Amino acid sequence: MNKRELEKIKKILLEKRAELRRQIDGLEGESLGTSQRDSVGDLSGYSYHMADVGTDNYNRQFNLELASKEGKILYETEQALLRIKERKFGKCEVCGRKIQRARLKVVPYARFCIDCKKRKEQE
Repeated sequence: MNKRELEKIKKILLEKRAELRRQIDGLEGESLGTSQRDSVGDLSGYSYHMADVGTDNYNRQFNLELASKEGKILYETEQALLRIKERKFGKCEVCGRKIQRARLKVVPYARFCIDCKKRKEQE
């Protein structure tokens, strides 16, 4: 991979990292920034309907799970930036072969070539 292509991918990764951080902050703020009482808008602390409480709990759990998934992608993105810095980017961590450019365009933080990724998923 030439220097220009590497700089392009680095820029994409930096933008992705910033976007992920904003999304995670927003999701966590929605889920953890308000109490159950505030979220249902009831001053007494009790919901009129049990379904309201269930829906609120589901939404909080969903947002936290989404933030967790985004956090994993953020971690992979930061690791890819580290690999660029260490000049290890674009090589499969299992077999050491080059990761295909087409794959890196779709998943710029990829750590494995297609073949090794398929094998890991089958395990």
